[in-house]
Amino acid sequence: MANTREPYVKPVPILSLRPTQMTVGMREVKEKRKRWREHKSAKKRAELLGKHMIPVVFGPDQNYYVVDHHHLARALHDEGVNDILVTVIGDLTMVQREAFWGVMDNKRWVYPYDARGERRQFKDIPKSVAALKDDPFRSLAGELRRAGGFAKDTTPFSEFLWADFLRRKMSRKSVEANFSRSMEKALAFAKSKDAVYLPGWCGPASDG
Repeated sequence: MANTREPYVKPVPILSLRPTQMTVGMREVKEKRKRWREHKSAKKRAELLGKHMIPVVFGPDQNYYVVDHHHLARALHDEGVNDILVTVIGDLTMVQREAFWGVMDNKRWVYPYDARGERRQFKDIPKSVAALKDDPFRSLAGELRRAGGFAKDTTPFSEFLWADFLRRKMSRKSVEANFSRSMEKALAFAKSKDAVYLPGWCGPASDG
């Protein structure tokens, strides 16, 4: 079962899910909340939850660790949703507890970096999605991908790599003060040769 996706059809309390990252882009969370509210009927909302099950790893402490869709989980929690369906993509219940995070790190199922892009200890990772901190550069990277600044990529945490790239190019204050202007800058930076090492890089628009 280590690498198969198995839907766990029993709803799991959102607040019981354990994050594997420290931050989210709150701008993205707000967008997902807005989309959730647009689904008025219970049927539509049930369909949405069925299509967007949260991928998790089952840990040695019997907890479920979220490895993707942190933004959706946080958005649903903020909208008052209590339970969600999960998809188990890995079973690490046989791993000793003290070795668990090392195994997660090796499999690239954890991203222990804070809102300044600095690596922290695993114990500093929030214990619930409600405690995830805002990183405006993560929002900027998400918007940059949607605007065609870089291609969607299978590299784990690829948008965080772009967020860290952008973090070195502009200040947090400038992003929070003028997001649209920051997006213009981000699009230009994304086409530069400085970004060639990043996942999904699309290259310069022209050589001229």
